[in-house]
Amino acid sequence: MQSSFEEKPPWWIWPTILSLDAPAVVLLWQQLIAARAGVKLGAPEVIVLGSSVWLAYAADRWIEGWRLVPGSIRTHRHLFHQDWRWPIAALWCAVLALDVAVSVRGLSPRELRAGLALLAAVCAYLLSHQLVHRNSRWRAPKEVCVALLLAAGAALFAFCRPGALIAQAAAPLAIFTLLCFANCALISLWEDEVDMSHGQTSLALQLRRTGVLRALPWAAAALCAALWAAAHGLSGSAAPCGIASGIVLGAVDLVETRIGHRLARVLADVALLSPAAVLLLGTAS
Repeated sequence: MQSSFEEKPPWWIWPTILSLDAPAVVLLWQQLIAARAGVKLGAPEVIVLGSSVWLAYAADRWIEGWRLVPGSIRTHRHLFHQDWRWPIAALWCAVLALDVAVSVRGLSPRELRAGLALLAAVCAYLLSHQLVHRNSRWRAPKEVCVALLLAAGAALFAFCRPGALIAQAAAPLAIFTLLCFANCALISLWEDEVDMSHGQTSLALQLRRTGVLRALPWAAAALCAALWAAAHGLSGSAAPCGIASGIVLGAVDLVETRIGHRLARVLADVALLSPAAVLLLGTAS
């Protein structure tokens, strides 16, 4: 049975199909938060976070692809996970083995305990949103859950380090959380028909008035600008990153009806890559 959209995906959508966009975003903000906290993370922390985010996203899409009837699938990412179900499952197990091995050998006991606590929260989210409360209209909004889980992952290892300047890193953590929520909320607006077809509940479908969701990226940019001005630059490079990401997110929303929700989703994730510039310039602190 054929799906309801073109079969051949454009080249620019492959990072989303392969679940590589979210790990890239979280790893960049991990480095920005760590720099602001005054700690330097090693390869184990980077590998564990990147692979863990990929595992969570791949698992979510694998379960979704497994549950859906082929003709009802509306996204390339879910169709890919359905068509390549067992090769992806094999790759997922290999990445999980790498993740566990690096965690056991490279993380401190404190980092391991914190990581296991976050793993429990991620598993609870997947169990709730894909199985137990999948059809519940009043379940906790997935956009809020995802934003909190990604932000926790980005800050986890930096905050576990002895001597970490957690108060100084609070601003970039808050900015990243807000940007993640704005990103997920806008995507829920753009993909409301996808969620309805897949039998999913989203924030856009739960709210009667969605204007507040469209205002989120502009509000995030304004708050970051106010923070930057009030703190006289003491927020480091996180505030300028938040301003840039918020403006780009808002701009993508303005043109989404012309470019389509698939390209808009890709650009929304690109918008959150703003720390790449300051990290390359060495001005992340």
